Amino acid sequence: MSDASTSVQLKQKKDFQFEISFGNNLPTILGDEPPPIGEGKGPSPAQFLAAAVGNCLSDSLFFAIKKYNGNPEPITCDVTATIGRNDQGRLRITHMKAVIQLGVAAEELNHLDRVLSQFEAFCTVTQSVGQGIPIDISVSDANGKELK
Repeated sequence: MSDASTSVQLKQKKDFQFEISFGNNLPTILGDEPPPIGEGKGPSPAQFLAAAVGNCLSDSLFFAIKKYNGNPEPITCDVTATIGRNDQGRLRITHMKAVIQLGVAAEELNHLDRVLSQFEAFCTVTQSVGQGIPIDISVSDANGKELK
């Protein structure tokens, strides 16, 4: 398989605020650092990374369930990125936790055990980020039953 690529363009608007363009007539997003460094007028880089991990995991889980003709909608995902200092005192994302909730009861979905054992491996972003940042993932159904 040949390598694919994706790109975004960033243009500084003011101080730590950057307009982020995704091309293909998609809307631009303003990124900014939170106070006291920035003004907090847009998501921070850490929030973008957390969103990318959560979006990719949710997509992967949705795809795997749909493969068995299931409908897990609506899926929700909350991602927390813990920020701490490394040995040199520099801020880093030290840990991430993704909490995914299916929109239906587990009993309504076929082959869920198999799906839950495999979906993470197909998540490009999480598998890439996870090589440098530990990521804990949990999945529950609409009734709050913990599945993973």
